[in-house]
Amino acid sequence: MSRDAHHSEQEPDQPGDEDLASTFVRESEVIEEAEEDGRKVRRKGVYLLPNLFTTSALFSGFFAMVAAVNGDFTTASIAIFIAMVLDGLDGRVARLTNTQSDFGAEYDSLSDMLSFGVAPGLVAFIWILQDIGKTGWVVAFLYVACAALRLARFNVQIGSVDKKWFIGLPSPSAAALVAASVWTFHSFDADAFGFKLLMLFVVGTAGILMVSNIRYYSFKDVDLKGPVPFVFLLAIVLGFVVISIEPSVMLLLLFGAYVISGPAMAVMRKLKHTPTTR
Repeated sequence: MSRDAHHSEQEPDQPGDEDLASTFVRESEVIEEAEEDGRKVRRKGVYLLPNLFTTSALFSGFFAMVAAVNGDFTTASIAIFIAMVLDGLDGRVARLTNTQSDFGAEYDSLSDMLSFGVAPGLVAFIWILQDIGKTGWVVAFLYVACAALRLARFNVQIGSVDKKWFIGLPSPSAAALVAASVWTFHSFDADAFGFKLLMLFVVGTAGILMVSNIRYYSFKDVDLKGPVPFVFLLAIVLGFVVISIEPSVMLLLLFGAYVISGPAMAVMRKLKHTPTTR
């Protein structure tokens, strides 16, 4: 056997002998520290299931922008709501399957930035805000910037705030308000100047509320595993029926009420603690 033939039969065991595919896999591998049984270990790879939901949410956000560019604003709005549902599932799936990771948290945050920051701002701008000129794109950018600041603040406050409350309007709820407004007003061909000013107010207010210190109920203390009265299930069924009658309007009312709930409760707490004079 020749020297070359003998060399070709050997398995590549040195980094220099790896083919391009093996080199790419090795150099692109994700390695992070995790705590298992009270000790820190270095773990390779990423969890597939929760990141599939995150990727699906990211795709929905990007699809919303593509639909808006093509003039299909109803589909764009629905895609944002789908991204919202998928975003809610990835975290729950990760917790249920014990597959939380730092990589998943960072990936989820970047997905949220596109789906609930860039996509709603772009959809609103392409639909109606661009008709207002410079003011339109400035307000759209304000919304996107506030979404980025909201997500960054949320990431650094994890573990240091009461889980029962969100500090500032959550970005998915802000995106839902903008998407529901676009969906509703576009369905009714509302393109008068008054509606343009209304969308300016909605988009700008949603952005400012995201970076405010107003508390919003997080619903994280709701026990989904425990038994509930039958009337609760009946109420959920009726809720789906009502939403199905006119989805865009009902979703706008639902998320509009949630957005207003934060300032309303803040005013009520302020009045409650204000000393009365006789």
